[in-house]
Amino acid sequence: MGQQHLAAPVTVALVEDHQVVVDGVRSWFGPGSGVELVAQGPTIESVRGVAADVLLLDLNLNGTMVADRVGGLCADGQRVIVFSEHEEPEIVRAVLDAGASAFIGKGRATRESCLETIMEVAADRPSVTLPMAQAIATDEGPHRPQLSDKERAALLFWFQSMSKASVAARMGIKERTVRQYIDRARVKYAAAGRPAPTKEKLLICAIQDGLIRPDEVGIYTSHARQGPAS
Repeated sequence: MGQQHLAAPVTVALVEDHQVVVDGVRSWFGPGSGVELVAQGPTIESVRGVAADVLLLDLNLNGTMVADRVGGLCADGQRVIVFSEHEEPEIVRAVLDAGASAFIGKGRATRESCLETIMEVAADRPSVTLPMAQAIATDEGPHRPQLSDKERAALLFWFQSMSKASVAARMGIKERTVRQYIDRARVKYAAAGRPAPTKEKLLICAIQDGLIRPDEVGIYTSHARQGPAS
């Protein structure tokens, strides 16, 4: 009988300035967890250049909030999961709009929920945690998901019948990042009670909300104008 090959663990780089938290997270990622902590440090710079599937980021580092760094990290192709005690809805919405793949609240995180979120994000699957759902549900803005400019651009090019690889080339980003933009749009619609699991349904929702104009897309336009199926 041949040797069984186990799947490689998901690798995580942790940015956290409290050693007690580092020790706790490391204990979650023990043998059999499917996750391996490959780097940790108290600043973003301390893990820069480390090849990891997921970056787990605390927002308050040495007394300084680093929420404004999330957008740049995501633009560089990082899968960012914010891991913070600052669960205020406006903060959660800000980091999600900046491109974070998920938000885990330190105060109520469990080993199981943390591992599940990391696995989903590493596989480029949408992940909605409790702080994310609450932040989206309490949004007092217009009653529609708020998409970032890059999320909207990725959707538009994709709706124009481009492959995700072509969208990535057009935007100058990685194909993985394109998938993240599309999945985040789906997460936002699902959290708003309007799930859009297919490309056509997502296009219909985007046109209904004025995020995409019918004349901006080609082959899918006639289907979208018909409205949702009964």
